[in-house]
Amino acid sequence: MKKIFLIGIMLCTLAGMYAQSILSGMVADENGRPLPGATIYINETNKGTVSDETGAYLLNNLPKGKTKVQYSYMGYASQVKTIYLNDGNNTLNVILQETMLQAEEVVVSGGYNSTQHENAVKIDVLKMNLPEQKTTPNVMELIAQLPGVDMISKGSGVTKPVIRGLSMNDVLTLNNGVRIENYQYSSHHPLGLDEFGIENVEVIKGPASLLYGSDAIGGVVNFIPEKPAPVDTWMGDYNLQLFSNSMGISNNVGVKGVSKNFFGGIRFGHKSHADYLQGGGQFVPNTRFNEYSLKLNAGHTGQKGLFHLFYDYNRHNIGLVEEHAMEELNKRGRKPDIFYQKLNNHLLSSRNVVYINNIKLEVNGAYQSTELAHLGEKNQYEVQMRLGTLTYESRLYLPSDLNSEYIIGFQGMNQQNTNLHDRETKLLPNASIGNYSLFTLLQRTLAGKIKLQGGLRYVYKHLSTQKVGEEKQEAYRPALSKTYGSISGSLGATFTVNEALLLRANLAAAYRTPNLAELTSNGQHEEIYEVGDVSLKPENAYEADVSLHWHKENFTLDAAAFYNYIRNYIFIAPTGEKTTQDIPVYKYRQDHARLYGAETGLHIHPLNVPWLHFQTTFSYVLGKQDNKTNLPFIPAHKWRTEARAEKKSLSFLKKAFLSASTEVAFSQNRTAPQETATPGYTLVDLGAGATLFAGKTPLSASIGVNNLFDKKYVDHLSLLKEVDMFNPGRNVVFSMRVQF
Repeated sequence: MKKIFLIGIMLCTLAGMYAQSILSGMVADENGRPLPGATIYINETNKGTVSDETGAYLLNNLPKGKTKVQYSYMGYASQVKTIYLNDGNNTLNVILQETMLQAEEVVVSGGYNSTQHENAVKIDVLKMNLPEQKTTPNVMELIAQLPGVDMISKGSGVTKPVIRGLSMNDVLTLNNGVRIENYQYSSHHPLGLDEFGIENVEVIKGPASLLYGSDAIGGVVNFIPEKPAPVDTWMGDYNLQLFSNSMGISNNVGVKGVSKNFFGGIRFGHKSHADYLQGGGQFVPNTRFNEYSLKLNAGHTGQKGLFHLFYDYNRHNIGLVEEHAMEELNKRGRKPDIFYQKLNNHLLSSRNVVYINNIKLEVNGAYQSTELAHLGEKNQYEVQMRLGTLTYESRLYLPSDLNSEYIIGFQGMNQQNTNLHDRETKLLPNASIGNYSLFTLLQRTLAGKIKLQGGLRYVYKHLSTQKVGEEKQEAYRPALSKTYGSISGSLGATFTVNEALLLRANLAAAYRTPNLAELTSNGQHEEIYEVGDVSLKPENAYEADVSLHWHKENFTLDAAAFYNYIRNYIFIAPTGEKTTQDIPVYKYRQDHARLYGAETGLHIHPLNVPWLHFQTTFSYVLGKQDNKTNLPFIPAHKWRTEARAEKKSLSFLKKAFLSASTEVAFSQNRTAPQETATPGYTLVDLGAGATLFAGKTPLSASIGVNNLFDKKYVDHLSLLKEVDMFNPGRNVVFSMRVQF
């Protein structure tokens, strides 16, 4: 399998040259007035520019063939145009319509370089660089604002995504298309990246095993890096955030530049938070955390294709909210010192596209090294492991026209887990894992209104472990060897009824194999003793979902419903037993399960009040085992609303805004046997901000108040319920961004 990957690399090197394609044109408004400063961006070549004072633009050294171009301008609806570039000059003039509503985006997580409306799989996009975006200590709290998305948390430093009731092992998190492999199986481990240097977050709701293989059975969260600077320019930004509740501070600075064919960037960040205050003012011991991040990228784009190299480093020191820590920590602090986890993650990745006549070849590879350590008393290591992961893929885009797309591909992953320094607890054994798959995707547009998408994937996985301990010891585990194979697939369609109404339907069969933790865990993990089960069977999910999108000049409406049946659903549950040290024993189990629900969102911009926006979303999900027992970690029904006033210009202020939002969580009484019911709550947030200029340098500043009334509440998915602690109370946040 590795040879196939190396052959792909050789094809990249040997690809021949051909004539240059140039794209030029004009960007204007409905009255024919030019729009200077409009952004023109081609995602698959990572190349962009801005229009000049006459609205004209030009991009050269482009590969010929079918491509999508996105045109954007503040206050106007973005447009995505599909064009077949030929040798020489190609002209594309665009007229943008003035609007205050966000239009569809180009997305890359659906397997094709397409727009949101073209995908049969529902993909939500959260833009991360909006000035009015809520400011929080963790990025998952932002993503959880999307309907159908929630989060499991253990303080502000540890959060995990939940999509339509599925989480942890059933949701795949990607960094620029690369699966994050840093012990994501546990709800006690952090996400492993921050929001700075991220342009958009794309969320696939529902099974995505066809696109990403095992572990994408519940959905995908893909963090898309920021766009490059326009051609022949360099630019940078500095970001500062201050948080009153946790005495937190976040600093982040980045610089990027682009020449004719070469581009690159660097970004460095630091976060530091003390123990946060719950509603009413009492601090929660050991919710402190510190993070460091470094992001580097460089590449070349031209007629042959795109060659891009990334390096991401994240270091986390995060306090563990345990009974022992709470007993010993009687003062607020900022530095984790006892009962905390250290996580160091290095990710080196390369994403490349080569054009050979009418064929496009993608060859991507990545290597991750993650070291995880749990410490008890000061300098006392309890668990220390290293996970090395090599991932690689190749996609071949066969010749196609404007109405079709045909893709065949290969993906592979080789993984090695190693226990370090013979620590007291070996939660997981030393292990080797190989995962390989072949897949095909196809897309076809019929009569200009119906777009069909489908495909199949075959997966082969082998897992082997070394024995741990000796027979008759409590933590003994014999060597293990497991082999799995499966077929996944999906078939969906979008139907454009008219310019305003879009209908979408999709059927998907997904597959997930038991992971190393579920099969082999045998040891204390924070407050519980986890036990795996080598007899666990693979999960098989069968989901049907339908949705609609309806938009007019002053509003958009989105609604979706889904039904997901999972055979052999895997979860962890208490056994009712305790160890000799009086630690409760939890064991991985499985049963058939059903999850179903719906989500809807409405965005209104009154025509007679052009400065006002009103948005509201509602989502719910129900989950049960076949024996009618409720599934764990099912979020409460949630209703979110926001009213926002915006002014393009207010005296010397630009892009000024004022917002008020509420979140209503309903009581969650449909609990699993190990859970307790959670009462509902209502939170109120306020925000205000604007941009001003020091010469030509823009400075954006905002201030917000989260949990305005200092509500004492606990979310149903907060793991702090286990220690009778509540979510954060009132938090005043100041945010500043300087662009240079």
